[in-house]
Amino acid sequence: MNETERTILLAALKQQTVAFPDSTHVRAFGQGTWHMGEEPTKRQAEIEALNVGLDSGMELIDTAEMYGEGASEQLIGEAIEGRREEVFLVSKVYPHNASGDKLREACERSLRNLKTDYLDLYLLHWRGDIPLQETIDGLEQLKAEGKIRRWGVSNFDIADMKELLALENGDQCAVNQVLYHLGSRGIEYELMPLLKEHGIPVMAYCPLAEGGSLREKLLDHPTVERLAETHGVDPAQILLAFVVRSGDVIAIPKAGQAKHVEENGRAALLQLTDEEFAALDEAFPAPTKKESLDIV
Repeated sequence: MNETERTILLAALKQQTVAFPDSTHVRAFGQGTWHMGEEPTKRQAEIEALNVGLDSGMELIDTAEMYGEGASEQLIGEAIEGRREEVFLVSKVYPHNASGDKLREACERSLRNLKTDYLDLYLLHWRGDIPLQETIDGLEQLKAEGKIRRWGVSNFDIADMKELLALENGDQCAVNQVLYHLGSRGIEYELMPLLKEHGIPVMAYCPLAEGGSLREKLLDHPTVERLAETHGVDPAQILLAFVVRSGDVIAIPKAGQAKHVEENGRAALLQLTDEEFAALDEAFPAPTKKESLDIV
């Protein structure tokens, strides 16, 4: 991607933002890092990919203490050194660490790995056995101390979110990060409407599906291929455009190579018509009943 193309992409990304409840806006396309940092032979390529993403305007980088048991965080810490203020940095805590001293220690460990003194967003990775009120209290304390700017949850279904929102300071939840892509639209049934009602955006992980036959089914589908050919783009960009179409979803595809990061970012340049979105909806219908959530 040359400088002119990058300037055009950056302008497009600035036009597609998602608002958190505190009115902070982030761009609708970020960078996921699941499995990154785990193979030394890929390290430099992954660092380059993260920096290309930042150069292209994809400032949100998502990780978790679970990813390589800190290896992903350490990779990101190296990649963003000297660029911290350009990054909207997200990490996640294990459920068994989500209370009291363990929560504080986990957060501080993530901060050390990432070579920073604060997180823009800190998420409970999934629902565990610790009472939610204890987790909320701990997250609010970390926020008061400036270690995190805001907090949210991940892999919470409709019942989990209702319980959370009914608790003291539960309404401070900034986001719910869940599985969401064209072939997995379960959150549209109940969860997404509830989140929208409370002004809480969705962060979609695996927006291109995780791989294997399902991903191939999406990328090779005749409707997806037809639209990609019409717009002169890769099928993956069609899938990403679909995920962020509502204006309150942040997509965080993982890309360990600079070329793939640039391809993901170009989805911001797409302008699909209502008829084209309807064609995708017909090819992969929304659910008519609640579906279970996976955990990543």
